[in-house]
Amino acid sequence: MNWLTNFVLPKIRAVVAKREVPDNLWHKCPGCGQMLFHRELEAALHVCSSCGHHLRLPPAQRLALLFDGGAYSEVALPKAAHDPLKFRDKKRYADRLKEAQAKNRGRDAAIVAEGRIGGTAAVAVVFDFEFLGGSMGLAVGEAIVTAARRAVAQDAALVIVPSSGGARMQEGILSLMQMPRTTLAVEMVKERGLPYIVILADPTTGGVSASFAMLGDVTLAEPGAVVGFAGARVIGETIREKLPEGFQRAEYLLEHGMVDLVVPRKELAATVARILGLLTQREAAAET
Repeated sequence: MNWLTNFVLPKIRAVVAKREVPDNLWHKCPGCGQMLFHRELEAALHVCSSCGHHLRLPPAQRLALLFDGGAYSEVALPKAAHDPLKFRDKKRYADRLKEAQAKNRGRDAAIVAEGRIGGTAAVAVVFDFEFLGGSMGLAVGEAIVTAARRAVAQDAALVIVPSSGGARMQEGILSLMQMPRTTLAVEMVKERGLPYIVILADPTTGGVSASFAMLGDVTLAEPGAVVGFAGARVIGETIREKLPEGFQRAEYLLEHGMVDLVVPRKELAATVARILGLLTQREAAAET
C-alpha cells in the first residue's frame, strides 16, 4: 500500500494535474473580439492583426518606438506633493497612489525621456493610461514642465503622447491648475522656436485635451483614438441630439480640421522623424 501511495499515486497526479497557465498570454481585441497571442501582439506593436484596432501601447514600448534605435534616457522628475488634499472616497487616495506606483516602479502617469528622433534632438513625454487612467495631477504637471524646460535648455523638440481621462479628481483644484501651467510650459517651447509635436493616443479627454494636448505645431493621432473633452454620452444627453457616427474618433477630427494627420502606429516613428526634419530645416534656413 505504501508503494502505491508513495510512488505510483504521485506519478499519476503529476501526469493528470492541470498545469498553471499565466493569464496574460492572450489578449482580447476590443475591436473585433479576436484572441491575440501576447508575443504576436508585441511584434505587431499592439495592433490587432485581424481588424487593425490599435490597443494601448505600454510607455516603454512607446518610447522605444519613437526614438532612433530604441535608445533613450529617462529623465528623473521632481517629487510632487503626495495626497495634498488628504482625499478619501471608498479608499484613501494615498493608498491608491501606493498601489499604482508599486506596479509602475514608483512612477506616476507620465514618463519623460530624451534622445534623438530621425537624428533630431527630442524630449518626449509619454502617458501611462494604466496609472489611474493617465489622469493629470501635480506629478504630471511637473513632468510636462520639466520636459519643456529640458527641451529649451537643449534646443530640442518636444513630443508629447497623451493618453488620459483628464484631470485627477482626487487633487481637486490643484489638478485643474495644471491646465494653464502645462499650457504655459509648451508656449515656452514655441517662443524659443522649437518644434512641439502631439501624438493623440486613445483616449485623450478632459482637462488634458483642453490644455497642452491640442496646442501642437503639428497634431497627429493614432487610428480610432477617442479625443474630446466630455464623453459622447454626456454630450448627446445635453444637446438631446443623436451624434454623428464616429464622433470624437481620430478620423472624425481629421475630417473637421482638429488634427493634421491620422498615422498608423507602424508608420508613426518615420512620420514624426520626417516632420521634425522639415521643421528644423525650415528653422535653420530662417536663421541664416
